[in-house]
Amino acid sequence: MTANPLAFAAGQSFVPVDPKTAMGWMHTARFFTTAAQLQQLPPVSVPEIAFVGRSNAGKSTSINTLTQQKQLAFASKKPGRTQHINLFSLGKQGVTDAVLADLPGYGYAAVSRSDKERWQRVMLNYLMQRESLSAVVLLCDPRLGLTELDEALLNALRPRVEQGLKFLVLLTKADKLTRAEQAKALSIMRLNAGGGEVRLFSALKKQGVDEVAQLLWHWCHPQPADAVPETVEIVPSGDE
Repeated sequence: MTANPLAFAAGQSFVPVDPKTAMGWMHTARFFTTAAQLQQLPPVSVPEIAFVGRSNAGKSTSINTLTQQKQLAFASKKPGRTQHINLFSLGKQGVTDAVLADLPGYGYAAVSRSDKERWQRVMLNYLMQRESLSAVVLLCDPRLGLTELDEALLNALRPRVEQGLKFLVLLTKADKLTRAEQAKALSIMRLNAGGGEVRLFSALKKQGVDEVAQLLWHWCHPQPADAVPETVEIVPSGDE
């Protein structure tokens, strides 16, 4: 596996935020809208964080764990069959200061070739053209590492990352690895992520949950933690 040439901003410092603040913010997540095509998504003027990854990488479970909600993100019984972009609002009731985007899993063999190609086009259009997209969280099973599809996604994102798009590789199901295996997987992924953020994560053991919530909070609130974040009300445009 070759190292990905993505360039990331290094040395960025943050004012520490209390984990309870970050987790409380994540818990405000609520369903906003769903769409099968990019043009069906309403424009938003707040940071948007997209969760992407192969089917069975634990994406829905990770989102539900971070938001402390059992059924916020829908996990299909047939992986790869859910082909919609789902948006969730974050912030106090009535206002929104960030949006989570749950993109369908990719790479599942049971999905037809035509469906795979159609969704790949939709996802690529979203990642390349969505103006409010400010960060991407790529979920990866560390036992498998980055697949060809994961690396293709990283390469496609390169221009936007060079322009400031934030990026996190989340190594899910970390509880299935020994401590030595976790350390090895973390080291290898840091090389392959081209210097981007990498975190170990376990929904079962709650490993990395607070840390990831704090990182996402900082990405959406770049001002000091004691400042009051500006909130913007999202009003869908047109029919959903």
